[in-house]
Amino acid sequence: MNNQYQLLIFDWDGTLMDSAQHITNCMRSAITQLSAEPRTDEQIRNIIGLGLEEAVLGLYPKADGVFIQQVATTFREYFLYKDKTPSPLFDGAGDVLESLKQAGYHLAIATGKSRRGLDKVLSDTGFGDFFPVTRCADETFSKPHPQMLHELLTDHDMAVEKAIMIGDSEYDLQMANNAKMDSLAVSYGVHDKQRLLKQNPIGCADNVTEILNWFSRLN
Repeated sequence: MNNQYQLLIFDWDGTLMDSAQHITNCMRSAITQLSAEPRTDEQIRNIIGLGLEEAVLGLYPKADGVFIQQVATTFREYFLYKDKTPSPLFDGAGDVLESLKQAGYHLAIATGKSRRGLDKVLSDTGFGDFFPVTRCADETFSKPHPQMLHELLTDHDMAVEKAIMIGDSEYDLQMANNAKMDSLAVSYGVHDKQRLLKQNPIGCADNVTEILNWFSRLN
């Protein structure tokens, strides 16, 4: 393991799990059920990575609290129970995590998912033991606020220089910038590479296996 980074903090959706279509379908179904003004798939994909309430507000900037809660509650029903769109891990993600763990890195998650949603996917995929410490948007501030990263650093008793944020959205990279933390972008998720590079990550992986290659090169 290289001495520069010891804690690797991953986003989940769009970084390790190919879940964008599932999230998009669930949000579209919630909007339709509530007879709200439609939003395009592109608009919905754009808010993936934010906390759920912040995501709804991103889609409906003038929405009141009642509407936000209605959409959030209906979305959760589709996401957890009703919508069966597959959300597989990206090809090779499991091997990458195993290799990084074996190399001695500490692994953590900072996600816009709810605690209930993250616990479900960690259980379903069997990767819960890889991430002893995680943070979700309903436990602290949503991205791009840096509080998730501050708390993960505290839990690991780690200096910010020893950690790096890995994510597929500009919200992930903005959060890292706000925490004065390095970031590694991945271009195969919800936001395109040009948009990610504007946040000045120190590198960019174009597929999930390149994450492992990137850290291997640091050694």
